[in-house]
Amino acid sequence: MKHNLQKLSLLGLMFCMVFSVWGQDYPTLNEQAQRLRNLANSSNLASLKSLTKTEGGKDVWMLTLGKGDMENKPAIAVVGGVEGSHLLGVEMTIRFAEGLLSDHAATLDHTTFYVFPNMSPDAYEQYFAALKWERSGNARATDDDRDGQVNEDPFNDLDNNGKITMMRVADATGDWIMHPADDRIMIKADKSKGEKGMYKLLTEGRDDDKDGSFNEDNVGGIHFNRSLTYQYDFFKPGTGEHPVSEPENRALLDELYTKWNVYAIFTFGPGNNLSSPWRYNARGASQRIVTSIQQEDADLNKLLSDEYNKTVGLKDAPASVDQGGDFYQWAYFHFGRLSLSTPGWWAPMVKGDSTMKPNADKNREVNFLRWAQQEGLNDYFQPWQKISHPDFPGKEVEVGGISPFAMMNPPISMIDEVSDKHNQFIVELAGMQASVEVNNLKVEEVGRGMTRITMDLYNPGTLPTHTQMGSRSRWLRNIKVELKLGNGQEVISGRRVQMISNIAGDGSQQLTWLVKGSGSLVLEAGAPHVGIVSTNINLK
Repeated sequence: MKHNLQKLSLLGLMFCMVFSVWGQDYPTLNEQAQRLRNLANSSNLASLKSLTKTEGGKDVWMLTLGKGDMENKPAIAVVGGVEGSHLLGVEMTIRFAEGLLSDHAATLDHTTFYVFPNMSPDAYEQYFAALKWERSGNARATDDDRDGQVNEDPFNDLDNNGKITMMRVADATGDWIMHPADDRIMIKADKSKGEKGMYKLLTEGRDDDKDGSFNEDNVGGIHFNRSLTYQYDFFKPGTGEHPVSEPENRALLDELYTKWNVYAIFTFGPGNNLSSPWRYNARGASQRIVTSIQQEDADLNKLLSDEYNKTVGLKDAPASVDQGGDFYQWAYFHFGRLSLSTPGWWAPMVKGDSTMKPNADKNREVNFLRWAQQEGLNDYFQPWQKISHPDFPGKEVEVGGISPFAMMNPPISMIDEVSDKHNQFIVELAGMQASVEVNNLKVEEVGRGMTRITMDLYNPGTLPTHTQMGSRSRWLRNIKVELKLGNGQEVISGRRVQMISNIAGDGSQQLTWLVKGSGSLVLEAGAPHVGIVSTNINLK
């Protein structure tokens, strides 16, 4: 015990040292790897391995946190970096691992954690490049416009500021207008309100291949969060030639499919079913190809959403970004696990004052600019700057907009509290997990060398042993209840081995057997994702 405390104290010191190296910015890939190695080297509760290398030669790390028979304890997978430009998700995933070991190590007595900090390291690296743009894809060369050429129409830094933002082109045939509350922000004209477009809005660049499109074949690669199997978009840029085409996707799924003890997957990403839970749709839930959360799971999602909002306290969440091929929907619809996701942070709504024009539609970009100004931040917006553009002779063209990475990733100095609260919620989730207990065991002699055994198999957890989707898809193992007989023993009534598909939270199922013989036997019950219990029984 003393040895473990010494290791955890050393862990805390290393944590502070690593933070002092990179100060107030997000860590590089090398700095992330060093922090993960520090965890594995400073605690016997952690082990680290590289699942694979990406097309760009970057490691995809897996950190296992646990003790004892880890693969027969209920487990939660925590995943970050599903969206390459979401630096915050990677940081909060690593901080979860660090915080679990330093502040919540007792949780590992009953729960194993598999932590995958960064599933998009190739894209993540763009934040540190000389030219910054919000990248989602890996390093694979792709022909996104399918013209037989690869990456021939990339972004162009027209204002030479090292950032790719937007271009607005004054044109009566365009669909865009300035937002009435802030003319720095562009919105689509609402023709139903009599609004007329005044601008075309494009990403910053030139039509290098002269095909009429801009930046449509950039250095893009395959997006981790668009190339999973659920509602996969075939033949779309960033999705790959087929689902799970990339080493990082394949390696993660291969690993998860061997972890039968995983009952929940927590994702830091653009999807959000914690601030607002998924809604049940009877038609979508009953189709052969399911497109809606199942009703019992919707009730569970609502329960956990309420707990999340109570614990974390973030309000006014933006709409969830759900898209075909994304990870957290795959985790539920195709993997059958409890799947929870959150961006982890967003700019809080600013009320404004009498000097500000009303943000009537609560536009998120307008709100972000007001929040950033209120916080005294720098470099969050690139002012619109007029340029001469070869593809738009004689037209007014401006380059500018919100800086890349700014809206999804607050200054790292601001995330201490929100990171701690997310850690607390995940620990609370582990405290709700299902398990099994043998209760009300009765062993009765009934004559003629026979004994009646009766017991209640009880789930003391808040969560059910199986999601409804998991039972439907059969991707969660049933609870196995087995009488392990001794010599000369025989089950006269009841099944020696029984399979139970689900026990509700705080629910139970009664089982009974009639056994002939004498001596002792073992009653064993459980599954990897709820744990396994055994009881010795002496026959009468």
